[in-house]
Amino acid sequence: MSRVAVMDLARRGSARPTATRDLLMSHVAVIAHSGKTLDGGLLELRKTLEEGGVSNPQWREVTKSRFAPQQVEQALEAGAELIFAWGGDGMVQRCVDAIANSGATIAIIPAGTANLLARNLGIPRKISEAVAIGLNGERRQLDMGRMNGERFAVMAGLGFDARVIRTADGKMKRVLGRGAYVWAATTNMRIKPFVAKIDIDGNRWYDGEASCILFGNVGKAFAGLKVFDDAQADDGLLEVGVASADGILQWSRIFARSKFSHTSKSPFVHMTKGRSIDVKLRGKVRYELDGGERTREKRFRIEVEPAAVSICVPANGN
Repeated sequence: MSRVAVMDLARRGSARPTATRDLLMSHVAVIAHSGKTLDGGLLELRKTLEEGGVSNPQWREVTKSRFAPQQVEQALEAGAELIFAWGGDGMVQRCVDAIANSGATIAIIPAGTANLLARNLGIPRKISEAVAIGLNGERRQLDMGRMNGERFAVMAGLGFDARVIRTADGKMKRVLGRGAYVWAATTNMRIKPFVAKIDIDGNRWYDGEASCILFGNVGKAFAGLKVFDDAQADDGLLEVGVASADGILQWSRIFARSKFSHTSKSPFVHMTKGRSIDVKLRGKVRYELDGGERTREKRFRIEVEPAAVSICVPANGN
């Protein structure tokens, strides 16, 4: 039986003979961040996979998300076609970046704090349900963004957004959970704007002060805020948003719009869509990818990779 046929059986949840089960198991891998917890932990994940017919997958644990890409590459070389990624947004981003355009499929087990991609795709934070989606859900081809050579599946941002990620990370996030992002946002509202020039698909779109620039593949950001109202992760486009807010009052007005109306209606927000974006800043600014902090840069190249990755989603989901 071909690998494609085996994966089709997994999707339909059909009964499989022993030989087929063995072939299927050899092509399933788990890439797990050992420091992340969910329900009964990795022991429960093993048990749940076994109950689903996968008793001996490739099993690879890492202590930091930055070690995940190498493990993904090794799993792919060993024949993995379905990879379960256990961890938070940073772990998922590293795995998705490595899996993109490989022909393999990723299944997310959301064991992090924000779990933005999982939340946007409707993947529940429960091991049994997330595994069921991985084995029997739909496979959806999603776009990926690429920022300065590195892929992201949810959002990338610079300025205020990156400052919030940096402030909330570590002990604060462990103590407050998702509330750490709310707290971090309130403490960074005094960030001073910077001068930015932004070209969209070769044409100048923005030239002025900005306190935050976001590039989105989906709509929801931290704390459940709906940043991009009509974002579609498979339309071949990236959302682009610029916030020019300066000070607590203006940021508060933006957040109020996001919560009770539409972010795009704020007078301090500018939005568009595009396939390729070039950003030039007067000075270096910190940036982030899917909740993972990066260094400071003053030039950014962002582009979309249409249908770059196959991800397991709930059947008949969004």
